Amino acid sequence: MAYRKIGRETRQRHSVFAGQAADVIIHESIITTEEKAKEVRKFVDRLITYGKRGTLVSRRKALAFVYNNKECVDKVFNELASRYETRNGGYTRIIKLKERKGDDALEVKLELVALDNLVGRKK
Repeated sequence: MAYRKIGRETRQRHSVFAGQAADVIIHESIITTEEKAKEVRKFVDRLITYGKRGTLVSRRKALAFVYNNKECVDKVFNELASRYETRNGGYTRIIKLKERKGDDALEVKLELVALDNLVGRKK
């Protein structure tokens, strides 16, 4: 499922991505490295798509992915699904920040797109 290995085994990598995806949904933004952000955005988009479907199967798939984090899944199905009902994908954006001092890794901010910022733009 993941294309970047980020120096971890499969189970560890899946756990990192699931945790960060849940954090993006709960807090609506996180700061992480560019590689992780590019992978996590795929999982966040998938979770929001599950929320838009709204079926019991979709809820169970979302719960299974985020290790039964009910707060995260409730926010996806009750709040985010209605917020993004007219949008077909692209629910997140990556904003580059700076390079980290210790290992020179590029840090970015991964956040959910606010729809009020997109009102005047062409589609």
